Amino acid sequence: MSPLLWGATGLVMAAGGWRLASAPRPFLRGALFLLLHLVYRLRFRGRGSIPASGPAIVVCNHVSFMDALVVGVASPRPLRFLMDKPIYDSPWLNWLFRRVGAIPVDADRRDPGSVRQALAEVSRALGQGEVVMVFPEGRLTPDGEIQPFRRGLELILARDAVPVIPAGLAGLWGSWTSHRGGKALTRPPRRCRARVALYFGEAMPPGEASRQRVAERVHALKVEADGWAEPDADRD
Repeated sequence: MSPLLWGATGLVMAAGGWRLASAPRPFLRGALFLLLHLVYRLRFRGRGSIPASGPAIVVCNHVSFMDALVVGVASPRPLRFLMDKPIYDSPWLNWLFRRVGAIPVDADRRDPGSVRQALAEVSRALGQGEVVMVFPEGRLTPDGEIQPFRRGLELILARDAVPVIPAGLAGLWGSWTSHRGGKALTRPPRRCRARVALYFGEAMPPGEASRQRVAERVHALKVEADGWAEPDADRD
């Protein structure tokens, strides 16, 4: 990243720090929107698919640790999102995750009852008319391709029949926050102003949002997003 971008990023974070306590979510969304537009060349499509009011679930493929931030700033409405509990409990970042409404979830083998508690919080959020984002793969992709979806989405829809908005994300595979070339966050950033595309699809009625259908739609949207984010990539 150039000194100019680093400086602008520092100014944004410094100028906004004092406001986080009194008005965290609206101001944080604005600060993140500016920051991400400085770091990446972003393209969003289909943002109108997210309903102006009422509950909904956004389903996206999981490429990097930046995914939730990108989807969050692209959404015209604030999002709640599920995230790994060990990251949520980070002493440096827990205050941030609590302020943006993240929902921690851990494997039952490590924290019995964690999944049940997370699903109950998701149901509570949907019952209050909020939008919840989930990554059904349950982990970052190890190879850049979409991994099989787990049962989480079906469990949520069994309790709360709400519209599902599929989304395909491209451009973050290869960043230092992805698993390409080694474990994420173990290498220094090497790219600046990379193209990142996020394409939302039309909302799917809950009765049509089976795991397979949603996965197929997310895959198709990712392929479209790849066409802009990585126009020179070799494709089989």
